[in-house]
Amino acid sequence: KKTMLLLCMIYKNYTITFKEFCMKNHSKPILVIDLEATCDEGDGLPGEDMEVIEVGAVWATAEGEVLDSFESLVRPTLHPQLSAFCQALTGIRQADVDTAPLFPEVAAQLASFAQRYPAAAVWGSWGKFDDKQIQRDCQRHGVASPLPALSHVNLKRQFAKSRKIKEVGMARALQMVGLPLDGAHHRGLADATNIAKLLPWCPQP
Repeated sequence: KKTMLLLCMIYKNYTITFKEFCMKNHSKPILVIDLEATCDEGDGLPGEDMEVIEVGAVWATAEGEVLDSFESLVRPTLHPQLSAFCQALTGIRQADVDTAPLFPEVAAQLASFAQRYPAAAVWGSWGKFDDKQIQRDCQRHGVASPLPALSHVNLKRQFAKSRKIKEVGMARALQMVGLPLDGAHHRGLADATNIAKLLPWCPQP
């Protein structure tokens, strides 16, 4: 058997092993977040009155491999009663949110989860809604953003740009690249995990 040789190379005036070189150049993890919020049919609930009722988040590689996950239900306070439409869409029952923690507590948990990979620079969601809703609920409850060190990336837009098409929903995007939709659609963690699978087709700006 041949002896395994240590591969070395010069990189920025430093001698490092080949393994270290790969690690230095490996893409940074990306935080993917999907929210579910109070809603109703038509104009039954104005956008400014919507509240987060579930947070799903995953840390993933740029290749779509999930590294870690977080999920929590959230108890709404402005409109504590979920509409029949919202319950049917998400599968989240009134009893589920009645015993859930309030947004400030969940935001603190999300902030802790968001710090697990300090070298990361961005967090992404499928569209702009999640970013706006986090800002809206933070303002409503008087708490700081749980993601102060991360810049938001609209993965829905990046997917469309890379394929030169109009923006499409997450389920349709999965179909386009030949991937299955796993788990329950319109649930935070399942959607965040499915979005993470699309990262290879969502180049970062």
